[in-house]
Amino acid sequence: MRLFFHERAAGFVQALEFKHTLRVCNAYPVAGGLDVFRGKDKLTSDGDMPYKGCQEFSAPLRSGDKLEFKVGDATAGTFAVSDLPSNDAVLLLVIHRHDTLSTAVSFESHVFSNLQNAQVAVLDAYKGAAKSTPRIMERGHKNSTRSEELRFDSVVAVSQGAYDVVLQGQDGQSKAQSELVALNRESYVVLRTGLEAKNGPSYPEEVVVFPQSDPSLILHAGARAVAQTSAFAMALLGLAARW
Repeated sequence: MRLFFHERAAGFVQALEFKHTLRVCNAYPVAGGLDVFRGKDKLTSDGDMPYKGCQEFSAPLRSGDKLEFKVGDATAGTFAVSDLPSNDAVLLLVIHRHDTLSTAVSFESHVFSNLQNAQVAVLDAYKGAAKSTPRIMERGHKNSTRSEELRFDSVVAVSQGAYDVVLQGQDGQSKAQSELVALNRESYVVLRTGLEAKNGPSYPEEVVVFPQSDPSLILHAGARAVAQTSAFAMALLGLAARW
């Protein structure tokens, strides 16, 4: 008896489909929020994205796509998608002011790697003369010897745990602070925002951390391991992966 499998004619080699999560952060100070469009598709269908807000979108992207950012009916800027990674990845895109004088926009982008540890991209979207240094410390430890400096335009791999991220001014005082709950295999952005405008309103210096993970998900054993180590920022990586 001979069996025939006609399904084989359809082919058994299929193109891989990778999951790309688009994470957009709005560091562009404007009274109204921003809407994000991919072509005619409005990605921010649940409402515009406020200043200092971040959202994630699962809409599939293709090389050559253009992401348009609008304030009301006016276009604030357009980002052209070039090469996309051939693996599952989180694609970070930050829109911010180009300078203190005009309303022109600039973009920062990064592709997060797949790591066991939590990874944090540290970006500076502040426009103005003020100088601040981001530092990370274990939550509940205010002693400066328990903190480590972070570099802007870099990525740091962090042990799982609860931290405070502080912007330290040149006078040694804290200018802004936010909590970071770092979970293994998650990717985060630490974003310095604010504007010293030459024209129009100014916005204070602040630090944004996204996403805000649930502290109850931190394993107790992992938290103890962090407390026993002197260096919880495990490795600094260049912020070179653009898309």
